[in-house]
Amino acid sequence: MRVALVSLTTTHHRDASPERRLRRVATSLADRGHDVHVFCARWWTNTDDTREEAGLTYHGVTLDETARQSFLLRAPFAIARADPDVVHAGATYPPAIAAASVGATLARTPLLADWYDPEGADGGFLTRRALTAPDRIVTPSRLVRTRLREHGADMERLQVVPNGVDFDLIRSTDPADERHVVYARRLDEGANLESLLLGLAELRDFEWSATVIGDGPEREAYEQQARDLRIEDRIEFVGELSREDRVAIYRSAHVFVQTARQCKFATELLWALACGCVGIVEYHADSSAHELVEGRERGFRTTSEQELADAIREAGEMEPMTVDEDFSGFDRGAVLDKYLDLYRELRSQYGLL
Repeated sequence: MRVALVSLTTTHHRDASPERRLRRVATSLADRGHDVHVFCARWWTNTDDTREEAGLTYHGVTLDETARQSFLLRAPFAIARADPDVVHAGATYPPAIAAASVGATLARTPLLADWYDPEGADGGFLTRRALTAPDRIVTPSRLVRTRLREHGADMERLQVVPNGVDFDLIRSTDPADERHVVYARRLDEGANLESLLLGLAELRDFEWSATVIGDGPEREAYEQQARDLRIEDRIEFVGELSREDRVAIYRSAHVFVQTARQCKFATELLWALACGCVGIVEYHADSSAHELVEGRERGFRTTSEQELADAIREAGEMEPMTVDEDFSGFDRGAVLDKYLDLYRELRSQYGLL
């Protein structure tokens, strides 16, 4: 199948969650033998219009990501010339979906939009078009789906397709040294690590150790808070780690705690749950993390530091695990199958099969 993936920016421009999600889809499709063409702003330095990398063909629609109007004008014709079987547009820049819809019409093929962050739905004409033109809009969580519906998207066209994890990597990675509690996120103002620190302070009389993965502008403040609470000798701040090192720690840990105030999809929580951790999520209205633990025996949803402390204590009574096959439906291969099923369904509706 030939797929036209449309996004003004890629991971070569910006290392952020929406771009990473699109790249995972693109590379997974290429690994399965599909012909993937990425229409984006140019990120390479030579004057070639296209560039091959990791099995993908990149088409430089504009010279750089600042030429937005030029991208909107040129993208439809570039897409149509590629003669794709399906157009898959990312909402990293929502008006690009409107341009992709014109390209899909010219190519007489369906359009699927991948909308990771509802904050981009600013109410402008092109954004409204981006919410109504696609034949299907996929979101990473029910939270984002609800937000897009509130912005005017048709509920019947909205579908959740989560991020995925690599179960082959999980199964092949040896667990690290034993850890009791793990937290992983960029340590910025939205991390809300203080909730976990206060909860751990409630458990001074119990034996535990904690590992904090991630770095950011608030790291020193959190380390100082741990010292103020007199629990710094039991918490290790390890900074940024590779995916392999994170998986090793998750496989050796018993509990993963998620307290961030905002989260479109709790990717690190999912990795930890798949590695057998008990998941504890502090509920916030702008976070989707609770969706991963709802209805699960090895999951807790809390609303206060005391509840969080109680959940850690209760989780300690559960059997340790190093992989949880209940999350195999989130394997990247299974997630890719969801996209492929959507492509085929949309093409069938178009009468193309």
